[in-house]
Amino acid sequence: MKEKILIASDHAGYELKEQLERALDERGFEVHDLGTDSADSTDYADFAHPLAERVSAGEVSRGVLLCGTGLGMSYAANRHAGVRAAVAWNPEVAKLARLHNDSNVLVLPARFLSPEQGIAILDAWLDTPFEGGRHARRVDKIDRKDQRP
Repeated sequence: MKEKILIASDHAGYELKEQLERALDERGFEVHDLGTDSADSTDYADFAHPLAERVSAGEVSRGVLLCGTGLGMSYAANRHAGVRAAVAWNPEVAKLARLHNDSNVLVLPARFLSPEQGIAILDAWLDTPFEGGRHARRVDKIDRKDQRP
């Protein structure tokens, strides 16, 4: 059975989203595109929240968001319990986001990446498992208010 993965962008990420969607399909994922459907101006939160809600609810285990800098999408997505949306601008950062932080949402800064760079980052993120161990304890503390000093 194919793993379901969600993808969404605002207008700035639209073109790269379309290319990443094809790359995900080629890798055998069941891709669900939550929009946007053109390069017409949109608000990133309108796309980040629906994707993050579905990850938070456990409907899917992973998602990909794109906007101009990646920052707006990450701010909105990370407001949802259990979502660890990581902005990655190179494959090494994407790998560490998975390895150490168990990132379940990849956020790409579309205005600063070529399609080849975007695909390389996506591949690194998809191919890297969570390392667990001492990192699991740290990830567990993200949503737990009782663990704050």
